[in-house]
Amino acid sequence: MAAEIEFSFHALTASARRHIRVFQVHQFFDRFAMGLTVAVVALALTDRGMDLFQISLLFGVYSLTTMAMELPFGGLADSIGRKPVFLTAVVASLISLALFLSTRDFYVLALSFAFIGFGRALRSGTLDAWFVETFRAAAPKVDVQPALAKAQWANAVGLALGAILGGLLPDAFGSVAENLGFSIYDVSYAASFCVMLGVFAFTILAIAEPPRPMSATALKHGFASVPRVIKNASLLALKHPALSLLLGALAVFLMATNPVEVIWPTHAKPMLGEGYANTVIGIVTATYFFSIALGASLSPHVSRIFRRRHALTLAAVFAGLAVVQVALALQGGIIGFVAVFILYSVLLGVSETPASSILHSCVEDRQRSTMLSLRSLIQQLGAALGLVLVGAAAKLYSTPIAWMVGAGFLLIAVILTLLLARRLA
Repeated sequence: MAAEIEFSFHALTASARRHIRVFQVHQFFDRFAMGLTVAVVALALTDRGMDLFQISLLFGVYSLTTMAMELPFGGLADSIGRKPVFLTAVVASLISLALFLSTRDFYVLALSFAFIGFGRALRSGTLDAWFVETFRAAAPKVDVQPALAKAQWANAVGLALGAILGGLLPDAFGSVAENLGFSIYDVSYAASFCVMLGVFAFTILAIAEPPRPMSATALKHGFASVPRVIKNASLLALKHPALSLLLGALAVFLMATNPVEVIWPTHAKPMLGEGYANTVIGIVTATYFFSIALGASLSPHVSRIFRRRHALTLAAVFAGLAVVQVALALQGGIIGFVAVFILYSVLLGVSETPASSILHSCVEDRQRSTMLSLRSLIQQLGAALGLVLVGAAAKLYSTPIAWMVGAGFLLIAVILTLLLARRLA
C-alpha cells in the first residue's frame, strides 16, 4: 500500500474541510432520525399488541430483506450514482414510518419492517463511497481514516441524542397523542418522520455529485449491469488476499460482539430494581452510542500509536475487546457492569475506521459501493450466526459463559488481522 500523508484538518484545503463538515452534519441528522425510534421500537410494538415471538418475526423480516438486497443495490449505486440511491433509501424510510404510524396489524407492520430493511440495503455503501471518493479528490494521498472517524463520531452522537429524545418524547407528549387516538410512542415515530424529511431536503441541497444518466435506458442499463458488478466485486474479494482476510476478520468479530450488543439489556436488568430498571437501561443505551462516538474520535490517535498501520491497530483493538468481553461476563453488579460496558463500547468505536480505511485502500471507485455492501452482508451473516451460536450457549448454560465463548471468535479475528498486517506490509 502506498505511503499516505498524515491527516491534519487545518492543513486541508477549504473544500476538503467543508466536505467533512457537510458529511458530518448529514450523518448526524440521518442517524438522529433513526435514533428517535431505536429506544422505543420494542415498546411501541408491545403497545400495538405484538408478543415477543411476533416482534422477533418482524425483526427477522427486516434482516432478511436487508441481506437479500444489500449487494444488488450497492451495485446499482456504483452504476447510476450514490445520491439518487440514497434519496430512494430515505423515501423507503418515510414509507416505513408512515406504515408503522397507520396500523396495528401484524402484516402491515411486517411490510413496514420490510421497507426498513429495503432502506438499510439502499443506504449501505452509498454516501460512504461518495465521501471517500470526493475526499480523495480534494485531498490526494491524505490518510482518509481520521476523516472517516469524524463522520463515525457524528453518526454515533446522532444515534445517542436521538435515542435520548426518542425516550423522552412519549413521556412529554404521550397524553396529547392518546387524546388524538394514537399510541404514546407514535410521538417518537412522528418526530423521526419529520427529521427524515429534513434529511431528504439536506441531501438534495448539500450533497454534490456529478450527475449520471438517469433516463429509462440508463436505469435499465444500471440494473442490467448489477450482476456483473456483483460478480466482479465478489471475485475481487476472493482474489485479493487482503480483502478476504479483512472480511473474514469482520465476520468473526461480529459473531463475538453482536450477541453482547443484543443480549446485554436482559443480562443487566436483573441487577436493577423494578422501579427504575427501564430508565437505567435507556440511559445506558444512550451511553453506549456516546461511547462509540468517543471511540471513533479516539481512533486516529490510537492508529497513530501504531504508525497508521491500520491492520495492526485492528488486531490490538480486537485483542482488547476479547479481554474486556470476558471481564464484562464476570461482572455481577450494575456499577461494574456499566463501567466495563462503556470501555467495551469505546473499543467498538475505535475498531470501525481502521477496517474501513483498509477496505477503501483496496478497492477502486467503480466497485466501492458494491464492496461496502458485500462487507455489510458478510458482517450481518456473521452477526446472525453469532446470535444463534451464542444464544444457544446462553440457553444451555448462561449468558456470561456464552459471552466468554464468543470472546474466542475475537481471538480468531486477531489472528486474521495479524495475517492481514503481514500481507499489507
